Amino acid sequence: VQLQASGGGLVQPGGSLRLSCTTSGFTLGSYYIGWFRQAPGKEREGVSCISSRDGSTYYHHRVAGRFTISRDSAKNTVYLQLNSLKPEDTAVYYCAVGRPRTGYQLIDLEYDNWGQGTLVTVSS
Repeated sequence: VQLQASGGGLVQPGGSLRLSCTTSGFTLGSYYIGWFRQAPGKEREGVSCISSRDGSTYYHHRVAGRFTISRDSAKNTVYLQLNSLKPEDTAVYYCAVGRPRTGYQLIDLEYDNWGQGTLVTVSS
C-alpha cells in the first residue's frame, strides 16, 4: 500500500491550491481516503475524507464550505481542493487510507497507511 501526496506550496490568503493523493496497492473492499494536517506545535487533525464505496464525504467544520474532496478512480487519485485559504490553514497535509468506524472518519488513529506530507503555507 502506497500513498503519495503532492500539490502543496506557498499561496496568499484567499488563494487556492489543489492537493493530490495518488494511491496504489489496494483496490479491494471498502475504505476511506482521508486528508489530515499538522501545523507547527499542534496536533494532527482530520480535514476531510471520502468513501471508496459510495463517495460519501466528511469535513472538519473549520474547512467545510472552503475545501472539497473528490476522487478519480481511474487514476487512483484523491484530490483536495483548497479555496479561500487562510493563514491558519498553514500545515503539512497528509493523506492516509483506513477503514474507520462509523463516526470516527476524521480520527487519525483509524487510518493504517500514510503518505508523506506536502507543505501548504498561506502567507502574504
